[in-house]
Amino acid sequence: MSDTQLTVTLDGGGIDDARAIVHALEGVFGTPGDLPADERATVRTATFDSPDAPRAAAPAAGGALSGPVTVTVQGTPQAVEAASETLSRAFTARDEGAASGDQERERQLLLEP
Repeated sequence: MSDTQLTVTLDGGGIDDARAIVHALEGVFGTPGDLPADERATVRTATFDSPDAPRAAAPAAGGALSGPVTVTVQGTPQAVEAASETLSRAFTARDEGAASGDQERERQLLLEP
């Protein structure tokens, strides 16, 4: 593992939705530092240490979400691509846009039930 991080921000849905989304990423990135836990929050965040060369993995079935969840992933281009592909395999996903910087990338997905 490197000291590179992938930050995942979840907006919408419930705590179980947030945990299912984070769980789908664990096959690629391992367990995050903290699992989303605040049931009253409307925006939840999880941070993963990212391997140097992450590859999308076949995630466990993501299951049905209770409602739409906007997911923003931010990190190295490789980590963002692996996270986006993994979430698209686990859930019904729509690409909502991306932004690139010198060393980081950000992508937003809408995951739908």
